Amino acid sequence: MAFPQPSPMAFPQYYDPHNPGFQREDPDSEFDELIQKLYNDLPEQTNLSAKYHPTSGYHYLLPDQPPPQNIFQEMQGHPLQQARETNVWYPFDGLGEWSLAKFLVENLSQTQIDKFLKLDWFQTRERPQFKSKDELFFFMQQLPDRGPKWQCTKLKLKGYESEQPIHLIWRDGLEVTKQLFANPVYANHMCYDPHYIYQGQERQFGEFWTSNDAWAIQDQLPEGATIVPIIAASDKTPVTRHTGGLEMHPLFLTIRNIQADVRMKATSHAWRCTAFMPIPTFIVASEFQNLLRARLWHKCMDLVCSNLKVAAHIGEYMVDPSARLRYCFTPLISHITDLPEQLMISCITKNSSPSLCNRVDPWNLIVFVREAKKLHLSGVHLPFSNPAKFLTPEILHALHKFFFDHVLKWIKQIMGHELDVRFKSHHKRTGVRHFSGGVSHVNQMTGREHRDIQRTIVPMLWGVASPDFIRTVRAMIDFIYLAQNPLHTESSIASMTQALQDFHNHKQAILDAEARREKSGAKDDFFIPKLELMQSFTRAICNVGSLLQWTADRDFVLQIARILDREETIRLFDLYTLLSLSTSTPGQDPLINAIIMEDNEVASTETDPTLAWVSNGILSDNARIAFNVTVKADRSRLDASQLQSLYNVPDFSHAFHLYVTRNGYTPPGQLSFNTWSKFRIQLHSTFNACRIMPSQQVHAEPPSSDFPGGNCDVVLFNQRVDSVSNDGASGSYVAQVRAIFQLTLPRGSRVQVPECLSQVLLYIQHFDFIVPGPEPSTGMWMSERVIRRGSIIPLTDVTHAVEIIPVYQGPLGKDVNSGNSLEVFDDYFLNNFADKELYHSLSVISET
Repeated sequence: MAFPQPSPMAFPQYYDPHNPGFQREDPDSEFDELIQKLYNDLPEQTNLSAKYHPTSGYHYLLPDQPPPQNIFQEMQGHPLQQARETNVWYPFDGLGEWSLAKFLVENLSQTQIDKFLKLDWFQTRERPQFKSKDELFFFMQQLPDRGPKWQCTKLKLKGYESEQPIHLIWRDGLEVTKQLFANPVYANHMCYDPHYIYQGQERQFGEFWTSNDAWAIQDQLPEGATIVPIIAASDKTPVTRHTGGLEMHPLFLTIRNIQADVRMKATSHAWRCTAFMPIPTFIVASEFQNLLRARLWHKCMDLVCSNLKVAAHIGEYMVDPSARLRYCFTPLISHITDLPEQLMISCITKNSSPSLCNRVDPWNLIVFVREAKKLHLSGVHLPFSNPAKFLTPEILHALHKFFFDHVLKWIKQIMGHELDVRFKSHHKRTGVRHFSGGVSHVNQMTGREHRDIQRTIVPMLWGVASPDFIRTVRAMIDFIYLAQNPLHTESSIASMTQALQDFHNHKQAILDAEARREKSGAKDDFFIPKLELMQSFTRAICNVGSLLQWTADRDFVLQIARILDREETIRLFDLYTLLSLSTSTPGQDPLINAIIMEDNEVASTETDPTLAWVSNGILSDNARIAFNVTVKADRSRLDASQLQSLYNVPDFSHAFHLYVTRNGYTPPGQLSFNTWSKFRIQLHSTFNACRIMPSQQVHAEPPSSDFPGGNCDVVLFNQRVDSVSNDGASGSYVAQVRAIFQLTLPRGSRVQVPECLSQVLLYIQHFDFIVPGPEPSTGMWMSERVIRRGSIIPLTDVTHAVEIIPVYQGPLGKDVNSGNSLEVFDDYFLNNFADKELYHSLSVISET
């Protein structure tokens, strides 16, 4: 077939290893200045290079066709656009009336809306322009572009009746894809071109575009074609809203062109509800119920995705967020779901895939199912697509639930009650769940709770489990952490593969301890399907990129609330007003504004970390770390003796004197100090130097009844400390923060204080590393508390908030609890599993 000729080829791309979506596509682009600033601000990188696919992502100009328009430009073509030039919320008289209308439509039934608008309350207040539900809905019909239309299709399976009629509520998957692809909100967060990234000689694997499959798919397409990779996700949470009380499961679609960190944030609205899959009850024997539901699911998927399949084979012209026309192909590259549904999609019960249809009638269920079971098939004879192409390993079920269903059970078997005792005594840290009731009694957990247990489980085994048992568990946690890397290199993939091999090398210790059990007693095998599945992770990462981007551990509730035409109209009109108002503030990213507005609307407790960076804050010398203390101190103008007494740090005056004299300053006779109970530290991601991570709190609270020694967290800092290091060597050190303070002079004083004394300072007590490397079975550094004598360092010397876990030597005494567990032991493990960012950072520190 003849493919149309493109306009001049896209210009060479600027390469940003951490944000491949930023591209130069026009030599006169208004983004030139922005891109240059981006590169000036990027942290220095070494040995990074990239190779882009030579024939991907052309723009096209079709003769005798009007200029392409993105969805915002299409909305501007609405007949009422002229009225919106002066009032962007027209036909509503302003933001207030639009907010009221949106609230009524989203939250009240039609009867309730009428009752509300007829309240006596309006007799003394100004009424909105709409006086009834009918007028309100008429106003809604005047809004621009309601998006892909929802439709209802009645379905029936050949020869089998259901208790109620089967209705599929859906919209065209291709139309949903076009709307996402043309949304200008994502303009600065899109990628269109497969590319290889190299760090030195090592290739990196991150987003899908850096994978083998992206390049291979592009090679099969016509010159200039653009891949629009489709990601589907289904959730078994039943939905009854808008479905007349019928139980249905939502299906969501998104496109892989949108960067992962944007796509995975619910408030970006990059996932679109596309269908509600019916869950009927068929009038058949119970053993055939799930089979018929599975066949119906595949039939529904085939209908929803029919036009996407056509576009995947022959292509479709689509407008991108910058209003440029591209010739697009839409392969399904991932369907995110849990393992049982993956088996249903694969039409198997185990790993097998021969065909029965040539010799057995698939609608003769009794015979067909009997023959299918012999081949480990489920009995679905018409799958909607080839599952081998899009079912990727999935973090939540393949790893976190494997840990809960197997590894944690082995640990409970050998630890018994002691496991709960140790978890209860664990020092509490802000932002991390404390299992005050232990973990043994919990039968079901969320993915986040699985991760919180994984953080501390390895050192909890010390003193009870054998070294090989600990090594086996640690190898599995290593594998789980490495598999979740957002960015892989050939070396990190090799480390992940080696961690899994280490697990298999030492897993006999699990059997020797008789920890793997069933009702009849100890088991002597590891026949676990999820464990076998882990062998495919290495291949999957090379083929499709980081597995973290395919996780099903995602909250879809915010998406479900906007599913039918009227709600789609509301969402799109919000987009229209956002983009219209953004034109008055050039240079702002409308996506950030949208996320802020949505976060405020849902009363989110999380702030975009980028916006919190150095808010009332302090930067480290290299500007790579931000610190934050409140403007007003928690305690003001304490003298040295008061501070010593309050915080129980008797050598504070001596330590401060040493710090002052070391910096060549003679302090005035009377000193006073402001103190804080906590500070925040915020870092750039170790995987993506352009990404700012959420802040972490570090506490340094005075002794209290709950914390007799004070609630004092631990940090890693980097400075030469002569009083700690016998050889005076520089490096990374562990310390417990006992006080956060700042020197303050008497009011009216004109004494000039050097910068080293005017900044926020920390009084710390030190830990020394016991051996020159990590302990072999846990893989963790062991440290011991130096005699309780402290020193002073600037706050900006801190590099990480860290966690230490006691080195348990046997059953824990009843006198140890979460309030004193950091005070009563001499030796501690530096927990490198405290979080994934720290895990990577400590690995780098260990190597150097």
